[in-house]
Amino acid sequence: MKIIVAENYEDGAKKAADVIEKIVRENPCCTLGLATGSSPVGMYQELARRCAEEGLDFSKVHSVNLDEYVGLEGTHEQSYRYFMDDNLFNHINIDKKNTYVAKGVGDVAANLKEFNEVLDRTDIDIQVLGVGPDGHLGFNEPGDFL
Repeated sequence: MKIIVAENYEDGAKKAADVIEKIVRENPCCTLGLATGSSPVGMYQELARRCAEEGLDFSKVHSVNLDEYVGLEGTHEQSYRYFMDDNLFNHINIDKKNTYVAKGVGDVAANLKEFNEVLDRTDIDIQVLGVGPDGHLGFNEPGDFL
């Protein structure tokens, strides 16, 4: 494991974007595992800037998101599909057909089966995870004994 120390949030966002950019440039057909929440927003903004201003190309990139809320359509402003579109996908040249966010509506069992099938057939080159104020990673909340 490589630990990168940042001065502050903005510096951390740029350093995280550096890691993603390196992967995208080395493998234009890579698959990014992406997360929602406040942690990666600065990184997403920096990646969008680099796409617009420096030609960072996401046209062949694929992505898989960690999760989605059950009961929310992707167009609902609290859904993770909406979050990803609003914070990243609408600002880079990625083909949205190459982005996967689990379905939040419909048959839950079928949606879970589809999500697991996507994960089984996908090699994710890097996984972005946010860190919550309680130290959780990727919605894995600590137990109440902490």
